[in-house]
Amino acid sequence: MRGNFIKWAGLAVAAAAVVFSVVLASRFGSDPGLVESPLLGEPAPSLVLPLLDGSGTFDTEQLEGTITVVNFFASWCLECRNEHDDLVATANAFANRGVRFVQISYQEDSSVSSRYLDEAGRSESTIYLADPNSRAAIAFGVFGIPETFFIDESGTVVGKIIGEADALILGATLDGIIAGEDPGQQITGDTQQQPGS
Repeated sequence: MRGNFIKWAGLAVAAAAVVFSVVLASRFGSDPGLVESPLLGEPAPSLVLPLLDGSGTFDTEQLEGTITVVNFFASWCLECRNEHDDLVATANAFANRGVRFVQISYQEDSSVSSRYLDEAGRSESTIYLADPNSRAAIAFGVFGIPETFFIDESGTVVGKIIGEADALILGATLDGIIAGEDPGQQITGDTQQQPGS
């Protein structure tokens, strides 16, 4: 009798350990992209950040009343490099439709990001910002790059793309927002947290 009790108690402890491990793995070992951004449906963070070229600062409240695309990038991010031309093309294509693009350098010295943009090209319709102490990345909850946020005219975050975005995805998302839709979160590929990750 006592042997059966010990056997069942041992099985119960083992089962509890398995359940606990599964819960831990699902909470701490999962891709953060699988969790919807808590910013969706909330007001976009209001920030004053230095312009990437060092010529002054920019207050994001100046974008109030416009649809805004905020993209976090770095020169060391392959996916960021892959999507760059599409971001430039989409920023230029939507400039006359009340859409502004903002690109924020992620965990990289401003001069390095600026040199990269000198090589890759810039859009005249995009505001390029530095992010000292990662204030913007923290405010937006950026875990890895590229990440792209969509803010509607009322200043509410209505969409997010995790991973590389192309012109088709960017354009379709913006068309939806202009039509009054909330696109939500899309995962298009991998992100990088740091160089070489």
